[in-house]
Amino acid sequence: MDTGLYIVATPIGNLQDLSMRALEVLAHVDLIAAEDTRHTQRLLQHYGLASPVVAYHDHSDKRAIERLCEHLANKRSVAFVTDAGTPLISDPGYRLVRAVQDAGFATIPVPGPCAAIAALSVSGLPTDSFVFEGFLPAKSGARAKRLGELCDTAATMIFYESPRRVRETLEAMMAVFGAEREAAMARELTKAFETVKRASLQSLHTLVTADPNQRKGEIVLLISGARPSPTAISSDIATLLERLGRELPAKKAAAIVSEHTGLRKSVLYEFLLARKGL
Repeated sequence: MDTGLYIVATPIGNLQDLSMRALEVLAHVDLIAAEDTRHTQRLLQHYGLASPVVAYHDHSDKRAIERLCEHLANKRSVAFVTDAGTPLISDPGYRLVRAVQDAGFATIPVPGPCAAIAALSVSGLPTDSFVFEGFLPAKSGARAKRLGELCDTAATMIFYESPRRVRETLEAMMAVFGAEREAAMARELTKAFETVKRASLQSLHTLVTADPNQRKGEIVLLISGARPSPTAISSDIATLLERLGRELPAKKAAAIVSEHTGLRKSVLYEFLLARKGL
């Protein structure tokens, strides 16, 4: 194997999803750095591989990175794997990749499964533009704040969620995006009890509330992007907005006009700022 750090994607459920190239790399590298050595050993045993494995995860110290760089300096190849899917996608590895690159060694992707992309491909939601958010904050206040920041996002949004928190998260999403916002839930992808459901947020919340099985396993939530806001502002509304803007803060003026016209507050606010040259 050529010297370098191989970033190897592993199955998210179905072990047959390990690519032939990934199998070859894992069989022939000098060392495998794994998020969870026990989990990785089970994968290796399934394929009859005996490559040596060491631990590397988010809590590893600087010395762990130095040891892996020493392996590369000695012309030895290293593969990095996480528990499932593509490393670094809501998984550890960022610091290791940077350190290896900064030390002058190659980092080589070995692409494969990724729960976010797999879910997007079967969601039925627009795929031409999307944002990956990973896990939302655990605390309700921080979670609501982050969702509020995403409220006007036009792209499809992708989130990972734990089964014990999925119902609470759907409630928070309904409060911010509206109960009728189209969404999708992909659960246990590539596994025996895989389910994919596209519906309104309200319907998904009803589903996970009524069926405890929908609150088990690995979950990906996808939310359709916000519909384009009407940008055409009539001359009468523009005049009123500007007049209020001379007497009130721009946000307050936009809020008042939005309440009486139904136009989006964010659109009116941006319009007013543009008129003021801010």
